[in-house]
Amino acid sequence: MSKALLCPCEDVTSSEVEHAIEKGYCDVESVKRFTGFGTGMCQGKQCLTAVARLLEDKVQPKPKPSQLMAFTPRPPLFPTELSLWASASFDPAKAPGGGVPDAIGLTEHALKPEHPVPAKAKVVIIGGGILGLSLAWNLAQRGETDVVVLEKGYLCAGASGRNGGGVRMQWGTPTLIQLARRSIELMGRFARDLGVNVWFRQGGYLFLAKSDAVVAKLERAAALHNQHGVPTQILTPDAARDVVPHLTMTGVKAAAWNPLDAVVFPWPFLWGYAHAAQKLGVKVETFTKVVGFEQRDGKVTKVITDRGDIACETVVLAAGAWSPAVASLAGVALPNEPHRHEICSTEPLKPFLGPLVSVLDSGLYFSQSMRGEIVGGMGDPKEPAGMNLGSTQRFLTRYSQALTEQLPQAGRLKILRQWSGPYDVTPDNSPILGRTPGLPNLLQLSGFVGHGFMMAPAVAERMAAWMATGESDELFERFTLSRFAEGRLEREDMIIG
Repeated sequence: MSKALLCPCEDVTSSEVEHAIEKGYCDVESVKRFTGFGTGMCQGKQCLTAVARLLEDKVQPKPKPSQLMAFTPRPPLFPTELSLWASASFDPAKAPGGGVPDAIGLTEHALKPEHPVPAKAKVVIIGGGILGLSLAWNLAQRGETDVVVLEKGYLCAGASGRNGGGVRMQWGTPTLIQLARRSIELMGRFARDLGVNVWFRQGGYLFLAKSDAVVAKLERAAALHNQHGVPTQILTPDAARDVVPHLTMTGVKAAAWNPLDAVVFPWPFLWGYAHAAQKLGVKVETFTKVVGFEQRDGKVTKVITDRGDIACETVVLAAGAWSPAVASLAGVALPNEPHRHEICSTEPLKPFLGPLVSVLDSGLYFSQSMRGEIVGGMGDPKEPAGMNLGSTQRFLTRYSQALTEQLPQAGRLKILRQWSGPYDVTPDNSPILGRTPGLPNLLQLSGFVGHGFMMAPAVAERMAAWMATGESDELFERFTLSRFAEGRLEREDMIIG
């Protein structure tokens, strides 16, 4: 294979593009996600034509014109310094606007399969994100391979491919602490167990608190963490600056620090589960939209898709913030609401930042990837509920102001790309798991409020065991949908943003 450099910004060679084609990524958008080409300073301006030409030469049968089209552009149009965005103004009392539109989860895609879906399966999982795919792999590991995963877009199209990759044990309830500990343990073994490097890095999480109320929250959480074997420490601002010397600690009263928290690269993490599950016999059907259900005698008997119907024994709803819309097709009302969270990435720097840093009061968070980019985001208290995934200048201004307050030298960095993803928010900030009242073979796996990515390995491990053995597990009894009607909430308040 040729080692010719097609993307100088990201060091992507022609051999790496050919490897992506061999894996089945046969359009420009998919190759971008598999190799990272076009995500550097030029945003594809120098390399797009070369990659499209290679696809035209190597893909058989010959690719459709739509497979060679430019990938979805990400704002800003040109790399722009954080200091410029920080100098802009915004109205803190005004709700965010729609922003630059973002196409996501399109079903009429060049790679949409022309053949029908399998006519039947024992288990149908709706949602090809990290929760659905990790569950599929765990079921297959237990010998249950008659599983079909349905994804309405491409893999990584939804929230799993749009997050910052942070994984932490610092939570406010024992259950989530234990799940996070187990997830991070499994992530540390991922490359060995599944043969995929997810760039797992335990640089820790450093939470900063500016108000007395948040200081008290961190102190309560740290005591709980210590009871469950998580070595979180409460630090003074000076001690926190020893962890990250570049921080100003402006307005910070205290910090919480756990060195065992981590960051992983989301895309290979998701692909690793998908490919490993497929090797064991699981079928992953992309660009496939669920349009209805057939029910009989209080059970779901078929999942109806735009590529045919699948008769099944069990259905798992793992579609994240899209779950309420899918559930409504079965006459089930979920209380989840989608909330947009924006995120961005800068040009790369020589690595200097070990932990992920978060100002819990404002929802600011940022970390440095192993390639050197500063990747971060910030919640917006004025963001209304709704599946709005556009990108806004308001976010860039708020984020740049908050980041440069704590890390002034970041003002010289250029923002290369910006995107958004949906938090899947429930009334108590805890997930919805287990059986659906009135439809016991429709299992719920959603409502993780932005932390499904980090909980997926542990939750999927336990859910697969629960499904395979029928043994009781309090996780799928406490966090059921019925708790909302019963007034039995499971409140979690250690949410970033």
